[in-house]
Amino acid sequence: MSTLPVSRPTIRVLPGSPYPLGATWDGKGTNFALYSENATGVELCLFDDQDQETRIPLREHTAFVWHGYLPGLAPGQRYGYRVHGEYAPEKGLRFNPNVVLLDPYAKALDGIERLDQGVFGYEVGSDDTVMQQTEQRGAPLGIVVDPMFNWVGDQKPNIPFHQSVIYEAHVKGLTMTHPDVPEALRGTYAGVATEPVLRYLKELGITAIEFLPVHQHVDDPFLLDKGLTNYWGYSTLSFFAPDVRYSAAARRGDPAGAVPEFKNMVRALHDAGIEVILDVVYNHTAEGNHMGPTMSFKGIDNPTYYRLVADNPRFYFDYTGTGNSLNVRHPQTLQLIMDSLRYWVTEMHVDGFRFDLASTLARGLHEVDQLSGFFTIIHQDPVISQVKLIAEPWDVGEGGYQVGNFPVNWAEWNGIYRDDMRAFWRGEGGLASEIGYRLTGSSDLYQNDGRKPYASINFVTAHDGFTLRDSVTYEHKHNEANGEGGADGHNHNITWNCGVEGETDDPEVNRLRRQQQRNFLATLLLGQGTPMLLGGDEIGRTQGGNNNAYCQDNQISWYNWNDVDLDLLAFTRRLISLRKAHPALHRRKFFTGRTIRGEGVRDIMWLRFDGQEMSDDDWSNPHTQSMGMFLDGDGLDDVDEAGNPLHDDDLLLLLSSSHVDLPFRLPDYGGCRFWELLIDTTDDNAEELVRAGSETNLCARSVKLFRCVR
Repeated sequence: MSTLPVSRPTIRVLPGSPYPLGATWDGKGTNFALYSENATGVELCLFDDQDQETRIPLREHTAFVWHGYLPGLAPGQRYGYRVHGEYAPEKGLRFNPNVVLLDPYAKALDGIERLDQGVFGYEVGSDDTVMQQTEQRGAPLGIVVDPMFNWVGDQKPNIPFHQSVIYEAHVKGLTMTHPDVPEALRGTYAGVATEPVLRYLKELGITAIEFLPVHQHVDDPFLLDKGLTNYWGYSTLSFFAPDVRYSAAARRGDPAGAVPEFKNMVRALHDAGIEVILDVVYNHTAEGNHMGPTMSFKGIDNPTYYRLVADNPRFYFDYTGTGNSLNVRHPQTLQLIMDSLRYWVTEMHVDGFRFDLASTLARGLHEVDQLSGFFTIIHQDPVISQVKLIAEPWDVGEGGYQVGNFPVNWAEWNGIYRDDMRAFWRGEGGLASEIGYRLTGSSDLYQNDGRKPYASINFVTAHDGFTLRDSVTYEHKHNEANGEGGADGHNHNITWNCGVEGETDDPEVNRLRRQQQRNFLATLLLGQGTPMLLGGDEIGRTQGGNNNAYCQDNQISWYNWNDVDLDLLAFTRRLISLRKAHPALHRRKFFTGRTIRGEGVRDIMWLRFDGQEMSDDDWSNPHTQSMGMFLDGDGLDDVDEAGNPLHDDDLLLLLSSSHVDLPFRLPDYGGCRFWELLIDTTDDNAEELVRAGSETNLCARSVKLFRCVR
C-alpha cells in the first residue's frame, strides 16, 4: 500500500466554512468540515486512482469543527480523515492517526469495508488499551458527490396515513430472482425501478414500500468467517450514503452512482403512486463495543458520539444488544441524526422513516422519556415533522418495551396486535376484548394521548420472525443455517403448524394452512389501523422455518418468483382493493359508540353468532372464539375531499377461531334487506346473498365480510 505522508505543495487550502459538515462541492471547489471537540489535529486524506494518499492538515478550527476549502477539487474525489489526539480508552478517548476514518457525513462511499487492510485502533490480540501502531486503511472512503439531480416532475404521493397500506421489503430480496428484471439490475435500486416490479407493486395495491436499511452497513467478521453476511443491514456505518451493495452502478465500477440510482428509484416509485419509507438505525453503529473496530465515529470523537459508562468510560452502554448506543444526549449527535433525516427527505425525496429500536433514542439518563431532546427536536423541525414517523417502540434495556407510549405524530409497530392476532388464530380463548381493541385501531393504546387509529401499525409478520406461510407451518424455529446452534431467534413465536411441523403432503393440513393465511390477511387488511404486509407473504414466501434470517443473503430470504401462490396473491389484491374502496375499513377517527339512526344502531356494534349484541359476559368469557363486527356506513364522522359528509355501505365482518362451524345470524338493522358476501377465507370464489335476519354458515377458523344491500 503506497502513501504520501505529506501534502502536495500544489494543493491550495483556503479557510472554508464550518458549515455544512461533510464534503460540499459548490461548482468551483469542495469544502470539508469535520466535528471533533476532543481532537488535537485533523488531516484530510485524499486518495488517487492508484490509492496513493495525500495528507492535508485542516488548520481552521471553529466551534469544534475542523474545516478547509480546496479550490478545483471536484466530485469523484475519494477521501478520509486521520484524527490526532490522546489514545486513552480509560478516559473514553480513542484517537489514532494510524487509522484512516470515514467522514460521518459522506454522501457516497467507494465500496464496502476492507477488513484485510485493518480497521482496528488497538493492537488486535491484545488489550484494547494497547494502541495500534500500524496503518489501518480498511474503512470505506467517502466520495465527493455532485448533488444536482433532475427532480422536475417528481410528485410525492402524500398519501394520508389512514389510507396507507405498507409493504415491508428488502431491496435485494425483492428483485434478486425476478425473471423479468435484467440480470445486471437484480438486487439493486435500479432493479426495483424496472417496469415489471413497479407494475407488480402497483397491481398489488400497496401505497408505501418500507425498505429494510439502505444506509451503508458493515458485514460482521463472525458472519464472514461462516460464509454469511449481514443481509438485513442493521449494522450502520454511514447515515448518509446509500449502500453500494444494492447499486447496479457500483457493480459497473461507479460507486458514486449509487446516489443518482437511488434517486431514480424513488422517482419511479412516486410515479407509480408509491411512497418510500426507510428503516433507519440511529440507535447504534457498526463499531461495536470497546473491542470493536475503529472506522469512523469512535476515532473521530468517541465520547461525543457514544454513550459511555460514567465511572468507566472505556466501556459502552448497550441498550441495543449490539455493543454500543449512540449518545443522543449530545447536541452534535442529535444534529447528525437530524441532518441525516433531513438529507433523505430533501435531497433523496423519501416519504418517511421507521426507527429501529426507537426506545433507545428516547432515553435520557436511563429511562425512556417522551420529553427527551430527540422527540423535541423532531417535533420542532419543519421538514421531518411532516413525514411519516414510525417507531419500533422497544429496545433491550430495562423498561424498553414502550408500545403505546410514544408521543403525538408518531405511529408505532404494534407488537401487541401481532401477539393477540397470532394467539387468537391458533385457537386460544379469552381474547375477545383484546381482538375487539385490535380490530378497531387499539384505542386502549392510542386514543387517550391524542393519536388516531392509524398510529397503530398493524402487522402479524415482519422481517424479524416467521413469514406468514411459515407461521402456519412451524411452531419451532429452524435456524440451523445461521450456524449459532439454535441460540438465535425468538422461542416465543405464538404460531400453530396446523398439526404437522414443516412441509407436508397431507391435503387437509395444507387446506387449513391455506385458510389460516387468508384469516391473518383478512383481519390485517379489513381492520382499523395501518396495515403492514411483510413482502412476499402475498405469494407464499417461505424461509424454511428460519425465524431470524438476518444473515441469509440467499434463497432462504429472497423471493422465489418461480413458485408464486397465484391464488393467495389474487386474494391479497382483492383485500387491499376492498380496503381502499370502503372508507369504513380505514377510518380516520376512533369509534364513539354513538347512535347513528333509529333502532339503536350505533357506529359500531358487536354481535354473537346468534345475532344478539355481545354482553359483558361474552367479552370476558374464556370460551368466546367468534364475533361479528357491524360497521355503520353513516357513522364515519368524517368528510370527503370536497367537504361533504362521508358515507359507505354498512359492513359486517365475521370471524371465528373455533374448531367447529357456527350458524351466524345476520342482523336486519337500518332497512338492510340482504347481506352480500365479499370475502370468505374458506373459498376464494364463494358467492352468497343472505336475507337479513337469516343465518350464514361461518366455517371453523374462518372470516367472512358482507356488504349491506338495501
